[in-house]
Amino acid sequence: MKFIDGGVTAAQGFTAGGLHCGIRKNKAKPDLAMIYSERACAAAAVYTQNLVKGAPILVTKENIKDGKARAVFCNSGNANTCNADGVEKARRMCEIAGQALGIDPADVVVASTGVIGQVLPLEPIESAAQALADSLTADGSLRAAQAIMTTDTYAKEAAVEVEIGGKAVHIGGIAKGSGMIHPNMATMLCFITTDCAIAQPLLQKAVKAAADSTFNMVTVDGDTSTNDTFAVLANGAAGNRAITEENGDYAAFARGLEAVGRKLSKMLAGDGEGATKLLVCRVSGAASLETARTCARSVIASDLTKAAMFGADANWGRVLCALGYSGADIDVDKIDVAFASPAGQVEVCRAGRGVDFSEELAAKVLSEKEVEILVGLHMGEESAEAYGCDLTYDYVKINGDYRT
Repeated sequence: MKFIDGGVTAAQGFTAGGLHCGIRKNKAKPDLAMIYSERACAAAAVYTQNLVKGAPILVTKENIKDGKARAVFCNSGNANTCNADGVEKARRMCEIAGQALGIDPADVVVASTGVIGQVLPLEPIESAAQALADSLTADGSLRAAQAIMTTDTYAKEAAVEVEIGGKAVHIGGIAKGSGMIHPNMATMLCFITTDCAIAQPLLQKAVKAAADSTFNMVTVDGDTSTNDTFAVLANGAAGNRAITEENGDYAAFARGLEAVGRKLSKMLAGDGEGATKLLVCRVSGAASLETARTCARSVIASDLTKAAMFGADANWGRVLCALGYSGADIDVDKIDVAFASPAGQVEVCRAGRGVDFSEELAAKVLSEKEVEILVGLHMGEESAEAYGCDLTYDYVKINGDYRT
């Protein structure tokens, strides 16, 4: 497996694009994205577990219940959530995309992201859809990635090439998310395409597994969005023998999907609203995978730990505290904690007790753009990692006037 360029259009048979249609006031920001496959695709997705769900999720679930789709149509700047006409407008977006692309509206994955509770204007979308469809290209991933951004500071793309059955299979995607991220499924929005031939039930299984190990391990602020959607389309254009059982080919595909998900997850975490650094908590020596994941997420979600990391303060007590209230069955008298970054590594806690360390070295380690929080539980063989960011003054500034 190797990482490649191309994002959501790295896979054969997919085109994409994005443009400014007018939902956003800022004409410099594209706000409408489209992804299209020239062939029929197996489709699989997971969604937010928030009881308040955006209308596009309800419509997408309905559309892909047959396990098929051919396009993604997404706007930014308005979430189309908690609106009386939300479902009607989400369905209309599918009709608009279907007409522009010449496909069945039921083969469209529809999504929206932005402000909740504001009525979504369809006129800009209707006016721009055909031009967008006509502009789709095999190198349009970046334009699509830019069009789904809200408070993101940069577009997020990733892709890999994996050999499956002697064929080069490509898996690539785009994602958006900067704030309101504490997923219980995936991230705010992520769309991945692949030219792998794979049966839909196995695609769904791989999507759920990838979400659990990557996107579900991301937290920026503890808020689970209403519009979280992680959707994958597989069109089979690579020509590999279709994956119909959990064999070596399935394992290779699942690893590739997880690799794309992990790269996008780290981008999302590092680009958290107001963030100055990416935080990665690596937990090892857990008695179970669930324990490892629970501990890693608890540390990465701790506001006090995040604030300490912002200040480059090696306050390891915050880490131990977060482990203690995580709910995981652990022995606090066995826990080791260290901080690491390109500037070095510093051990700060051994067997649940503090150890002497250089505050000067610790400050250097914690001042880097990416910091690892290393936790050893010494209770088993399982491990996991979670992704987050520091908590800064700018987070409050951004969310203090988000609607304006």
